[in-house]
Amino acid sequence: MMLLYADNVLRARPWAVQEGHAARKLAQLGLLVAAFGITYGAVMGSFGGVFGERFWQVVYSAVKVPLLLLGTFALSLPSFFVVNTLFGLRSDFSHSLRALLATQAGLTIILASFAPFTVVWYASCSDYQGAILFNTLMFGCASVAAQWLLRRFYEPLIRRNRRHRMLLRAWLVIYAFVGIQMAWVLRPFIGNPDAPTQFFRQDAWGNAYVSLAHILWTFLGR
Repeated sequence: MMLLYADNVLRARPWAVQEGHAARKLAQLGLLVAAFGITYGAVMGSFGGVFGERFWQVVYSAVKVPLLLLGTFALSLPSFFVVNTLFGLRSDFSHSLRALLATQAGLTIILASFAPFTVVWYASCSDYQGAILFNTLMFGCASVAAQWLLRRFYEPLIRRNRRHRMLLRAWLVIYAFVGIQMAWVLRPFIGNPDAPTQFFRQDAWGNAYVSLAHILWTFLGR
C-alpha cells in the first residue's frame, strides 16, 4: 500500500490534492515523508560503518532526515499562510497545503531512490567533507526534481488564480531559507567517524551559509 501511494505521488495523481478526506490524505503523505526519510537517513548515517558506536549514528540520521523535512515544512507554513492571506487567497490554503505536502512526499521518495548512489560513494571515498558535499548534492538533486511535481500539483491553483504563481515562488524561498538553517541546527547527519557519536553538536547554532561556503572552499582546495 505504501508503494502504491508513493507511485501515485510520483505520477502527480490528483487524489492527494482533491477535496475530501483531507485529514487522512495529510496523514498518508506525512507517513510517506517519514518512511522514505528514515530510509535515506539510515543510509546517510552509515558513513564509516554501522557497527559499535556508529550504529547510533545510523539511528540518529534515520530520525533526523524526516525531522528535518517535516520540521522545515511546519516552520515555513505560518509565514506562507500569512502571505496567502495578504494576497487574498486564504480560501485556497487547504488545497495549497495538500499540494505542498504531496511535493514534500515526492521529494523524500526521490531522495530515497538516491540511496544506492550514496552507498557507492561511501564505498569509494573515505573523505568526511566529501561525504557531506555528496549528500548535499543528493538533497539538491531531489529538491530540483521535486519542483516538477510541485508545478503539476499547483497547476489547478494557478489556473484558478495567477497570483498562486507568485506565492509558489515565495514558498520556495521561505522553504529553502528555513531548510538550510534547520539542517545546520540538526547536524551531524553523517557524523565524523573520528569524533564521538552525538545527536546534536555542542555548537549547534550558527550561520549555516558561512559554514557551508567554508566547507566547499576547503574541499576544493585539496
